[in-house]
Amino acid sequence: MRYMTTDQYGFDTLAIHAGQDPDPRTGAVVPPIYQTSTYAQDGVGAPRLGYEYSRSGNPTRDALQECLAAIEGGRRGLAFASGLAAEDTLLRTVCRPGDHVVIPNDAYGGTYRLFAKVAECWGLDWTAAPLDDLDGMRAAFRPGHTRMIWAETPTNPLLNIADIPALAALAHEYDALLAVDNTFASPYLQQPLALGADVVIHSTTKYLGGHSDVVGGALVVSDTGLGDELAFHQNAMGAVNGPFDAWLTLRGIKTLGVRMDRHCDNAERIAAYLSEHKKVASVLYPGLDSHPGHETAAKQMSRFGGMVSFRVSGGRDQAVEICNRAKLFVLAESLGGVESLIEHPGQMTHLSAAGSALEVPADLVRLSVGIETVDDLLADLEQALG
Repeated sequence: MRYMTTDQYGFDTLAIHAGQDPDPRTGAVVPPIYQTSTYAQDGVGAPRLGYEYSRSGNPTRDALQECLAAIEGGRRGLAFASGLAAEDTLLRTVCRPGDHVVIPNDAYGGTYRLFAKVAECWGLDWTAAPLDDLDGMRAAFRPGHTRMIWAETPTNPLLNIADIPALAALAHEYDALLAVDNTFASPYLQQPLALGADVVIHSTTKYLGGHSDVVGGALVVSDTGLGDELAFHQNAMGAVNGPFDAWLTLRGIKTLGVRMDRHCDNAERIAAYLSEHKKVASVLYPGLDSHPGHETAAKQMSRFGGMVSFRVSGGRDQAVEICNRAKLFVLAESLGGVESLIEHPGQMTHLSAAGSALEVPADLVRLSVGIETVDDLLADLEQALG
């Protein structure tokens, strides 16, 4: 497969073609699903084209990994069974017991659980700090021990914005890495590696897959040495995705650009509507001029995404009632699919952070705005809000 870069082609061309040459044997335009666990070898110690066992390598997964690298502007992409599997592999590759990581004080609940309940037991220390406060981030550093800044931007679910170039400069000042979870923005809207990040993290379950039918994760890097280390751990730890999952994710990526445009269009309309509703206390959407991170987001994102969170004036019970009353917005966890979802983070995706410094407000509702007819979505919110 030929290596394709953003210097050669535009984003949508890369999404459709990178890693996806027509099959040389049959001419099939869509890459085959190599649904196999093992491969016949041409001789002892002579695997054909380097394939010996599908944990170590699979042509369908390789096609996805090449496409991921291309659309993120990286040199190496690695695919995993889930976003958390990708996160765990990254931590165990670059960190050792006794090291320290700075994470967002409003991180995704699953990420918090990984640090607090798994990595901490392994000997990794961590500190939660506000990513939009550089002085606070610097204060959280432990020179000689801090190995990484772990960033989300926008964050999940409060949609705070981190200044990626500023965080990269801070991390590199201390010989640390900057890892950016780019799940909410997607590579169509934001390119962290071009802004100075060392690693990009994705739950490919979300916008990259885009159809709520596959679970997966990814890491993308520009440094080939780090890419080789991650690839070794990917194989050694084994949390890879299967070929059908890789194929579904590739299929989703082909339409990422056109889907994200509609997600953004709909989210902008919904954020504006909620901003005027008497039962809504505040709307958290970086596309609004009132958002504290709006200017930073405008510099590093082409648009502002399909995620909208809002806080209601009636507290927790009202937030739960709105979630339960929604009809077209499906009450479900996850995000980034073509269908719109609604959830109460405090009792769903971020329940693991309850009682911690990362606990989310009880009056918060999170929307994953889909690509349906926006007037239908607005009507559903109107009836849900009562």
